Amino acid sequence: MRRRNKKKNSIMLLLLLVVTLGIGYALISTNLTINGVGKFVNQSWNIHFEDLTLNPGNVSLSQEDVAATINQTTLTDITFTVTLQEPGDFYEFEVAAVNSGTMDAMIGLITNNLNGNPIGTGNEVPAFAKYTATYFDGIEIAPNHLLEAGYSETYKVRVEYRTDIDPEDLPEEVQELTFNFGVQYVQADANAIPKPLPSFADDPWENIISNVRSGNLYFYHVGDTKTVELGNDLGTHTIRIANTSTPAECSTTGFSQSACGFVLEFADAITTHSINTADTTNGGWPASEMRSFVNETIYNSLPSIIKEAIIDTTVVTGYSPKNGTNFTSIDKIFLLSTHEVWEDVNENTNDGIDYYDTAYNNTRQLDYYNDLGTTIGAWNSSISSYDGNYSGAIKRYNGLKCNWWLRTPEFSNVNGFAIVRDTGRKDTYSAPYTGGVSPAFRIG
Repeated sequence: MRRRNKKKNSIMLLLLLVVTLGIGYALISTNLTINGVGKFVNQSWNIHFEDLTLNPGNVSLSQEDVAATINQTTLTDITFTVTLQEPGDFYEFEVAAVNSGTMDAMIGLITNNLNGNPIGTGNEVPAFAKYTATYFDGIEIAPNHLLEAGYSETYKVRVEYRTDIDPEDLPEEVQELTFNFGVQYVQADANAIPKPLPSFADDPWENIISNVRSGNLYFYHVGDTKTVELGNDLGTHTIRIANTSTPAECSTTGFSQSACGFVLEFADAITTHSINTADTTNGGWPASEMRSFVNETIYNSLPSIIKEAIIDTTVVTGYSPKNGTNFTSIDKIFLLSTHEVWEDVNENTNDGIDYYDTAYNNTRQLDYYNDLGTTIGAWNSSISSYDGNYSGAIKRYNGLKCNWWLRTPEFSNVNGFAIVRDTGRKDTYSAPYTGGVSPAFRIG
């Protein structure tokens, strides 16, 4: 294996993006009687680029380079020249293809060329380079995709100096690559199909993170799931969208952010652990062994792309008799609280979780549990259980219903933390109990 020369290798990449318009109209005809009058409604054909947004990564354009710009004469082509110095460099932009006409259009032909010839067998993109042109959400641009009159679709173009390559694949000298990507729109006919929407289950994490950061949450829905493989021998588990909303109360002082924004939780318990090996609630959630466990062992088990997207969360947690004020911590990963799972339906504030959880009013129920109508009230001695509808809180460990921990200390108990029973109702267990671990985190 050759050693890489200390001198930086460069790739000169010139990409030309062209949309060809107004070609291939379907034949429009009207049958007229000899005495009839034919009226043809005025129609217009106008598809062009707008709203180009650059994301040049860590690339600084040289004097020889040209930033991506829309041709202001045609409004249908974009050209840029960029020099990528070393692996990891990339240049990216998004641009809207807008149908400002009155006629529905669809994609008729797509071209992808490298140095003047179609990309494919015998003309592959070199191993050190990566070039992609997709919709902004990562969906492939394909023939017959519909672009209705008055609507737009956003393209994302990216050219990258790859990092996942062997040293022998690095270029020995400056390489100049010219890419051409062309899309021809034609009048829509019966073959036109809407562009498929991404799904949380199938979308790559890169796209999910990008969509969340840009606020394009309409692709994903509360309750959608996706599998993820964890390290530290924790195996493969399912992650669920638990929350997407950020109501006004999230902006109030002292309000926990653990149920605000884009929150993901594990759909089931991924392992078991005690809150504390010592039989105490002293120090609450911030001082617990469980908090260290999820923010270290569980966090480090996640794929790096997820770890890099997790944002710090201000977590407010109630206190037990040994402590007189609610706790505030900054966490990457956290357990849920009682109110984040159940809504208290007992109007008596001297009973129920709005009494036993001193931070009940400092957080809110996650959208997922709210949509299921997950509630809990006071203890009903006649049925030896709590009132409410709590089946939506049931989780499993290794396929079996289990008890899983919450971060809430029991206000009336010096050594107990709240737990969700295998029936979905609330209970209180001593801190050393080994219960299910089903944490949550936010990305952004």
